[in-house]
Amino acid sequence: MIRTRRSATAAGALALGAVATAVLGFAAPASAHVTVNPKEATQGGYGRIAFRVPNESDTASTTKVEVVLPENAPVGSVSTMPVPGWTVAVEKRKVDPPIDVHGSQITEAVSKLTWTASANAGVKPGEFQEFPVSLGPLPQVDTMVFKTLQTYSDGNVSRWIEEPTPGGEEPEDPAPVLTLTAASPSASPAPVAATASEVDDDDDEGEGNGAALGLGIAGLIAGLGGLALGGLAFARTRRGPATTA
Repeated sequence: MIRTRRSATAAGALALGAVATAVLGFAAPASAHVTVNPKEATQGGYGRIAFRVPNESDTASTTKVEVVLPENAPVGSVSTMPVPGWTVAVEKRKVDPPIDVHGSQITEAVSKLTWTASANAGVKPGEFQEFPVSLGPLPQVDTMVFKTLQTYSDGNVSRWIEEPTPGGEEPEDPAPVLTLTAASPSASPAPVAATASEVDDDDDEGEGNGAALGLGIAGLIAGLGGLALGGLAFARTRRGPATTA
């Protein structure tokens, strides 16, 4: 009986442990993966993004990062920012039809970027590194998927190449995804040309103001003339008696 009770107690403890693991999340943490930061940009514009690469290994460093640009969303201009201790190689491919960039037809587009670490410059355990890129004009698509390979100093390779499924769970090895949103219309409306009636009203108002100004000047001149005549009459009146005497 004692053994039976002990066995039942052990079984109950194991079951309780399994429930706690499922409920409280005591299982091994999910692995971090390569992401793009920020995660959103605007269609038709230029964006500065950075591929954020965390190191998942406890013993090896990340020594190479390969990012493949999507073939279904070519970009006319791609430039990289220097990363201390790393060199970058740029691969291109032909595109057909050409990409229109401000009236110029671009027949080549960047297809792949490869960053390689120099001695002791790799991403060490517990660290991450960002690789900034400027690109544009961004295509008229909803998302850009950048399949990425992460190579470690021990030869292991993490393949972040799985594309997301709409409405589905995140893949085990997801590729970095940049979401593109439509450009918002300008908040300030364009100036509206004056209508013909507004122009006529302005002309009529200008003519009325001009007539009033002319009448005012004429009245002022008449007043000054009357004042002058009055002065002359007064002067004659004063001279008259003196001459008679």
